[in-house]
Amino acid sequence: MRRVLLVLMLLLVTGCRTDDGGAVLTGECAGQDGTGIGADHVKVGGIYPLSGPASAYAAVAQGAGAYFAHVNRHGGVDGRRVDFLVRDDAYEPARAVEEARRLVLHERVFALFQTLGTPSTAAVREFAHRWKVPQVFVATGAAAWGAETARRPWTIGFQPSYVAEARVYARYLAEEVPHARVAVLYQNDDFGHELLDGFRRAIEGTSVRIVAERGYEVTDPGVQGQLANLAASKADVLLDVSTPKFAAQALAADAAMTGWNPLHILNGVAASPAVLKPVGYDKVQGVITAGFQKDPAAPEWADDPAVRTYLTALERYAPEADPGSQQVVFGWMAAEAFVKTLRSMRCPSREALRAAAHRLDDVRLGMLLPGITLSTGPGDAFPIEAEQLSRFEGERWVPFGRVIDTRAG
Repeated sequence: MRRVLLVLMLLLVTGCRTDDGGAVLTGECAGQDGTGIGADHVKVGGIYPLSGPASAYAAVAQGAGAYFAHVNRHGGVDGRRVDFLVRDDAYEPARAVEEARRLVLHERVFALFQTLGTPSTAAVREFAHRWKVPQVFVATGAAAWGAETARRPWTIGFQPSYVAEARVYARYLAEEVPHARVAVLYQNDDFGHELLDGFRRAIEGTSVRIVAERGYEVTDPGVQGQLANLAASKADVLLDVSTPKFAAQALAADAAMTGWNPLHILNGVAASPAVLKPVGYDKVQGVITAGFQKDPAAPEWADDPAVRTYLTALERYAPEADPGSQQVVFGWMAAEAFVKTLRSMRCPSREALRAAAHRLDDVRLGMLLPGITLSTGPGDAFPIEAEQLSRFEGERWVPFGRVIDTRAG
């Protein structure tokens, strides 16, 4: 009994803490939360729409899973195996929260790596904040992940914000099509409204103007009716703010309307060749998008070491995945960023992971375009803040122009 009391007193004095399957934290790490991370493992949860209207984004989980498997094969993260637990929310916010609860309270994960989609991420964010669980590199570009970091520090973004992406398109039109009349197709949720509102603000003071807008619901069977209404505007430009399923429909409808030939700008989240191929590459020539990652199929990257590693690992660990999918590449890159952040932690704790994610300093990822790196700091929770425009030519996206720092205006 005396020995037991002595042990308890030592734990209190040193601040040592243990969790089931977690790290024992002492010294400068004392009092921090080591749930889900041990000497030989780190347990990570991801929430994706593996089913439902946005199931095309399941490819993001394929890319992330392949990267984690690649890292595990080569010794893990400082000797720790990454146990990646993937859950399906069917793009339903309430279900996303329920899956987050299971991952955190029952599976006892160290962190939530990626929740996908603005509505689901927003719903899970409150839970993550309440339980002080890092929600790292979420797969959505809502500005809230960066703008509200002081109040919600447990959540951090990854890609450029939708507002920043909208700014890239507005700048391009102001310079190259200065009197453009723009028709907008948008998803009627936080994602669609944010990019559309960002575009409205970005064209203020220019001669570019919006002449028609049509929204759709994720439960709608299609967007052909919306496209027909937009075509009646005779706009010069179609700004397509949609997710993959509806983007494919919009591209097909646009191609079928031979009397209307607008410049089609496709938002980045739907710009995967997997979306364009079913429409027919011959029907999507000249479509423009903004992006930040390498195209594995592009000849200029044929001998690139990072691309070759990606292709080899994908063939080994996710042979069912499309290596040319931008969603797969996105998942792979985010997982690489997560691993590098884990390696930079000062303690094996949730608090240390949160801190590390907020002090990234020009971190390079193999599949990022040259000139683009990850950086964060006080008040800045968007790691990637630069993009480059691309035009679809032949069977691939061809970058043009310069890399644009979206913070610059």
